[in-house]
Amino acid sequence: MTRLRGRTALAVAMVITGSALAGCEGLAPPADGGGPSGSGAPAVGDGRAVNPLDNPDGTKPGMAAITSRADRERARALIDKVATKGRGPRTGYERDKFGYAWMDSAPRDVPFSRNGCDTRNDLLKRDGEELRFRSGSDCVVTSLTLHDPYTGKSIEWTKSHAIKVQIDHVMPLSYDWQMGASRWTEDKRESIANDPLNLVPVDGPTNGSKGDSGPASWLPPNKQIRCAYSVRFAQVSLKYELPVTAADKDMMLKQCGG
Repeated sequence: MTRLRGRTALAVAMVITGSALAGCEGLAPPADGGGPSGSGAPAVGDGRAVNPLDNPDGTKPGMAAITSRADRERARALIDKVATKGRGPRTGYERDKFGYAWMDSAPRDVPFSRNGCDTRNDLLKRDGEELRFRSGSDCVVTSLTLHDPYTGKSIEWTKSHAIKVQIDHVMPLSYDWQMGASRWTEDKRESIANDPLNLVPVDGPTNGSKGDSGPASWLPPNKQIRCAYSVRFAQVSLKYELPVTAADKDMMLKQCGG
């Protein structure tokens, strides 16, 4: 069995989630106080994670915190470019309208597409450490260590406990639908659903609380990562020319000091 980076890790598999829940728009805005929430593994650093400002295509690992004054200014300038409008109806939304999960046949301009490995495993390989693979495979991840940006904790994961780690659509697919993706071609919807820029492996229960909320209604409990999360939301919005709500944009700017 292939093994990367030394010692044995426990495991993780992922389930689709960024578009999972309806009715989450009414969640209260994120509290200003408090640090990383939850219990279990101790808080950790960013691991191999890269600042999203230095990772515009999403192919580098993770989502590192944005801390310097200069980078926070860059972050606000990026978020300022995002257009705003009100949410449209959720009517007609179905996950399958963005392609089956996790397809390896997304359009060829999507990073990692058509490489013989499905999107989920591509993301596990991108962000995980101490990877182990199914015997005879260099694709199917059976265990790893994940430095989870949303909680700030280290997760030991095995495929036998898949739900412990989920792949989040940073800009949820239902949100995309309501902001204009309902009028897109099938190829474009498949692209945003499988684009590594819009995907990050995270703690499953924490991700489950997000549903299809925008930043005004939900932010990662780890306060240190909230500016980076807002930048990534903005990067997806700009790449796919999808607006966000005015309340979401205001919250994104606030996370980066605006």
